[in-house]
Amino acid sequence: MRELLADALAPTRYNVAAAVSAAALLFVAYVVVPHPYVQYGAWLVIFTVWMVWFVYLGVDHVYGIDSEP
Repeated sequence: MRELLADALAPTRYNVAAAVSAAALLFVAYVVVPHPYVQYGAWLVIFTVWMVWFVYLGVDHVYGIDSEP
């Protein structure tokens, strides 16, 4: 299992983009516009970003997207 997840959290451009977008959304939702509707919307968008990242990681593992020449 460790071999499977060894490079899952490596600082690739997709991992960094997902983390930065989530952090930016939380900053906007809790510091810039601290309203419950904005916070709820930010969490929904963060969930969507996480799911896209998760599906991409699974497809990359099964089909090897990054290993193509």
